[in-house]
Amino acid sequence: MTDLPNYMNAFVLMRHGGLDALEYKTDWPMPQAKGREVLIKVAACGMNNTDVNTRSGWYSKAVVDATTGDAYTEVSDEDPTWGGAPITFPRIQGADVCGKVVAVGPDADPSLLGKRVITDNWLRDWENPENKNSTGYYGSECDGGYAQFTKIDERNVHPVNSTMSDAELATFSCSYSTAEGMLSRANVTAGDRVLITGASGGVGSALIQLAKRRGAYVIAMASVAKHDEVGKLNPDVILPRSPKNLAKALNDATGSDTVSVVADIVGGDYFASLIDVLERGGRYTCSGAIAGPIVSLDLRTFYLRDLTFTGSTVIPPHIFTDLVGYIERNEIKPMLAAEFPLVDLQNAQQAFIDKLHTGNIVVCP
Repeated sequence: MTDLPNYMNAFVLMRHGGLDALEYKTDWPMPQAKGREVLIKVAACGMNNTDVNTRSGWYSKAVVDATTGDAYTEVSDEDPTWGGAPITFPRIQGADVCGKVVAVGPDADPSLLGKRVITDNWLRDWENPENKNSTGYYGSECDGGYAQFTKIDERNVHPVNSTMSDAELATFSCSYSTAEGMLSRANVTAGDRVLITGASGGVGSALIQLAKRRGAYVIAMASVAKHDEVGKLNPDVILPRSPKNLAKALNDATGSDTVSVVADIVGGDYFASLIDVLERGGRYTCSGAIAGPIVSLDLRTFYLRDLTFTGSTVIPPHIFTDLVGYIERNEIKPMLAAEFPLVDLQNAQQAFIDKLHTGNIVVCP
């Protein structure tokens, strides 16, 4: 593509704060592909919790509240991002890009030109891609996809052979790779009984599908108002979001009051109830704390039951490659809740925060 503009529309994060920290620009300089980078014309970009948490500064250890999306007065300038380091402003957020490669850097593969691609969000040291200490996140450590154009290393783009729409493909990158990373860390296999919190959200709905794909028995937890939508993903059982007596609710619904795996993205006050229903030798895996990061744990439950706890954030490179295969073989499906134009990003993010939807929200330039 030779007729590229010099400027583009973009939503730019100017500082930590509320939604007013995001500013719409119609004259933002175009990114230029260098080295092994490719330039992508963005067709759609999915929304995820990292966008909200980075904007608000929620990752700072000074913040102990749930993820409300509001500006926090307690944010420390030293650790306001997922990686515990300061962010450079201005910054274009957005990690879950689907679009077409329209230019390549001098060292990039020219065969990528014209290909529809989705992006692997983890920025790696490609001389040592398994090194988690040298990773960054697209839209945090570099500009992302809430713009008409974006650039990224060619090793982070994956052509996808699928009849899905651009918006549908933009639902996969963060939510589904996060979910697959969690299940991989917990070694979920056929025969496991997996309890999933926050099952109506992007990661939760992905966990249902990916755990079922592994042959697990899936118990989803979601607000009753969302049970019909969650049911379309075919979990074996759906429970309310936070039963007062979780063990009894499990036993009534499944005939057993324990599970072998808890996949949690909620945290908060209900954490202890989740741990109490893990069987001896059970595994707890976590990649979020939308209800609050500070929890109470009786260490006797942890060690006397031989439990294993795993946190999951940075995924191995093969996870995303595997995910593209699942998409192309139609083994997983998108849960597209809503599309917003880029100019309405603030409204889209408010809808995401309100969590009245099931699945993923996407913005389109």
